[in-house]
Amino acid sequence: MRHLIPLTVVSFFILSLACPLTAEEKVYDVVVYGGTSAAVIAAQQTALMGKSVIVVSPDKHLGGLSSGGLGATDSGKQDAIGGLAKGFYHRLWQHYQADDAWTFEPKPEAMEGQGGRGINNTTQTMWVFEPSAAEGVFESIVQEHHIEVLREERLDRENGVEKQGNLIESITTLSGKTFRGRMFIDATYEGDLMAAAGVTYTVGRESNDAYGETLNGVQVGMSRYHQFAGFVDPYIERGNPESGLLPGVHPEINGPDGSADKLVQAYNLRVCMTDLPENRLDWEKPQGYDELQYELLFRSIEAGQTEFTTFSRMPNRKTDSNNNFAVSTDFIGQNYDYPDASYQRRAEIYQEHLRWHQGLFWTLANHERVPEQIRQVFQKWGRARDEFQDNGSWSWQMYIRESRRMVGDFVVTQNHLQLKTETPRPIGMGSYQMDSHNTQRYVARTEDGRATVRNEGDVEVGLSQPYPIDYGAILPKKAECANLLDPVTVSTTHIAYGSIRMEPVFMILSQSAATAAVLSIEAGCAPQDLPYETLRARLESDGQCLVWDK
Repeated sequence: MRHLIPLTVVSFFILSLACPLTAEEKVYDVVVYGGTSAAVIAAQQTALMGKSVIVVSPDKHLGGLSSGGLGATDSGKQDAIGGLAKGFYHRLWQHYQADDAWTFEPKPEAMEGQGGRGINNTTQTMWVFEPSAAEGVFESIVQEHHIEVLREERLDRENGVEKQGNLIESITTLSGKTFRGRMFIDATYEGDLMAAAGVTYTVGRESNDAYGETLNGVQVGMSRYHQFAGFVDPYIERGNPESGLLPGVHPEINGPDGSADKLVQAYNLRVCMTDLPENRLDWEKPQGYDELQYELLFRSIEAGQTEFTTFSRMPNRKTDSNNNFAVSTDFIGQNYDYPDASYQRRAEIYQEHLRWHQGLFWTLANHERVPEQIRQVFQKWGRARDEFQDNGSWSWQMYIRESRRMVGDFVVTQNHLQLKTETPRPIGMGSYQMDSHNTQRYVARTEDGRATVRNEGDVEVGLSQPYPIDYGAILPKKAECANLLDPVTVSTTHIAYGSIRMEPVFMILSQSAATAAVLSIEAGCAPQDLPYETLRARLESDGQCLVWDK
């Protein structure tokens, strides 16, 4: 999907820096749209550089996934994380130094461990944490820097972006509030401001041929993980194609390996569980429970599935529980229309995912078709009562692993991550494996010709070392927008985004985006014209890691 606008002269951009539209209207140096971790870090950096900033958040809670249950940080090489991102994890370390932070278990003497991704006393960072602890850190950041935050203000995506040529003058929310700025940062998982501003973007998986990759597009051959253990009949009435397919199963694969499509990798909720009775809420059967929705689960258990979620331990006897094996919390194939969907449809998709989780855990704990030993495991666990208290102890943040992706003049590919192609203007580093979750379920054939269900899309390929991310990844084409930076729905291919999409990297890129925005204001130029050496010098002085020399 592509959206283009005519090129206009940059002289208007320079003029706009000095000339607000009216004396009565406040013009912020930087307007940040979003409520994610990236939004908070971008605002923090802007404030540290002495410029005015406002966070216009479509969300009630700040922090996105980082405070929405993803406490088992996908950090990769922690030494590649610097700047304010590292500062966030340092603040969490400080939080857990206090004895009163440990409400449901004693403070560990060594404060090490937590699954190998936890407390690092050498660097004074904490990489596993409770949702409420992370949200508290984000709130302390905005309070400390006196950052103006407006919550539950959604962009009017149809008419809310006012532009003069290739420059955004203001954004307006559905409530009618207008925010004028010199620079704008889109820090949403969906890329709503980027898209509404007329910037080219894409949804789905490119073909391998498009950018000379090997891991993009349809990937039947690579889909070995989170796969069915054996034969699973795809039909409602076993062996009878006339009865129809089970929910969520496609009649066939949609193309050969490496071919493009518009499908989106699965979303889920990160579930914060506890086995502590005084803080545990038991699983509840959701209203409108449909047993047919879980028939694949029953048949996968028959085929040999014995694990259904992760139990990554967080402080205070809680977990960050994520998708695991063939049928789990990933609601595969139920999010294809999410990226461009209306707010109402997105809310419906969230509710559909929530019901899937509610029904899944109730089923695993209670249904007679689930073996007793499995039921006993899940009866010991429940939702942590003291987390997400305004949402029934379920996360309010769906894990939007991928939505829109901007298409700039520079597109980060698998080859950049594998260091086969040069990255000339690094603004931060990534290091997590290239990681796509499953995208679809389809009918395949066994060796003896029987129809069976298979998952497709899971690709997990490690990297030799951390890699630099180019400045161009966060820049739209100048002809389309010359005062917008996008550190979340960045200009990458699908498979490259599978590594870049981690929360620490979003925070790294958002600090760099805010730095570029401020320096561009001071230089009177578009971010696309900002001398890279000027940007690099400031990033290095602020502690960003730009090269891997370990």
